[in-house]
Amino acid sequence: MRSDNTTALEKNIMTEGSIQKKLISFAIPLFLGNLFQQMYNAVDSFIVGNFEGKEALAAVSTAGNLIFMIVGFFNGISVGAGVVIARFIGARDDENTEKAVHTTVALGLIFSILMTIIGVGLTPVFLTWMNTPANVFPESSMYFRVYFAGSLGLVMYNVLVGILQASGDSKNPLKYLIISSVVNTLLDLLFVAVLGMGVGGAGLATAIAQLLSAVLCFIRLVRSKEVYGIVPKRIRLDIPMVKNVFRFGLPSGLQNSIMSFSNVVIQSFINAYGDNAMAGIGAYVKIEGFVFIPVNAFAMAIATFVSQNLGAGEYERTKKGIRFGMFCVMIAAEILGLLLFIFAEPLVSVFIKDHDPEVVAYGMMRSRIVTLFFFLCAFTHFMAAVLRGAGKPMVPMFVFLFCWCAMRVLILFVAEMFIHTIYTTFIVYPVTWILSSVTLFIYYRRLKFDKDTHYGM
Repeated sequence: MRSDNTTALEKNIMTEGSIQKKLISFAIPLFLGNLFQQMYNAVDSFIVGNFEGKEALAAVSTAGNLIFMIVGFFNGISVGAGVVIARFIGARDDENTEKAVHTTVALGLIFSILMTIIGVGLTPVFLTWMNTPANVFPESSMYFRVYFAGSLGLVMYNVLVGILQASGDSKNPLKYLIISSVVNTLLDLLFVAVLGMGVGGAGLATAIAQLLSAVLCFIRLVRSKEVYGIVPKRIRLDIPMVKNVFRFGLPSGLQNSIMSFSNVVIQSFINAYGDNAMAGIGAYVKIEGFVFIPVNAFAMAIATFVSQNLGAGEYERTKKGIRFGMFCVMIAAEILGLLLFIFAEPLVSVFIKDHDPEVVAYGMMRSRIVTLFFFLCAFTHFMAAVLRGAGKPMVPMFVFLFCWCAMRVLILFVAEMFIHTIYTTFIVYPVTWILSSVTLFIYYRRLKFDKDTHYGM
């Protein structure tokens, strides 16, 4: 048991002090971290699209949804582990905090091996399922396999950042992400622009940079004297704690994979329209990712805030924090959505070599349909984070399973029977955002935050 556990931990704890200040001060580093993470992802597309052309950009875009379908599952487990750790920290339960931390690290190492085997071994099968065009298939396969060969850095970074964020520390992960983002950009330029390694070079640059960020997080936690610090010899699976982590994390992991699976299905429909559609919509999606950075930051902040405060029995404080966060994410999402609606054409053009008008047109088509409904998507993500923090991860999982997976796939297949148009792949998003928002709002209105309500654990 560590004795010096009141310095940084007490400074970062979210159960005391101004709600607005605590949430914003925690969310700002997460916002900046997500910004660099998105830049991290966009750099590959920008450099590949401008130096290698639209076929290479289409290859990277195709791989993106498929990658997150696998990565999202393991990241969801990490999110669940973070909820467990935050709950124990909020309750000042040092013994279980230490067990949860070391069990989470052990699980991360196991997941790294599994993801490497799945990602590298099944690449051709996945790309075939997605109707990947023959002229894009070889480069997509190369990018995918190189990317997943670096699964250790990818998984362990998310696991270790989850531990730091559960403690209320969002500043150090930001520092490490900035360093790795700079390294990724420099390596992208070296491997792709200078050495001409193509999409394989972009994947290798990302793998190296991710491993660096994971190493920096690990060093930080090993050197920490706080209760959530890592002692390497204690890294092992505690079976009761594994059950706790999976109870909270498995629904989040399945939710991420379900969302990504629906996107993979949608991508397979987009692929049928050729590499112009794949490249243009892929470029737009990279830009859209920047819009949801503040939403993701507040969602991550509110999950930790809710979990810590429920662990401490601060029920009224929990409700006030939720109201404040909800207002922030919905306003931010809609303002940024309107800006994207206005400036979609020049932004998409940045990713396209010679600003190919046919490629750019596809990106603009999607922006005109979905951007005005971003506040609904933001509400859904925020409510899902609230419920995960409250120990109700099964609810958002089933909502996403029905609304964002089953309904999207059903709508696409039914629509395709009557009319063959790419606009269907755009319209399906706001329709299902409306459905998920209404469902989660009804459930949340019935949820009571008091000592008589069971929140898991």
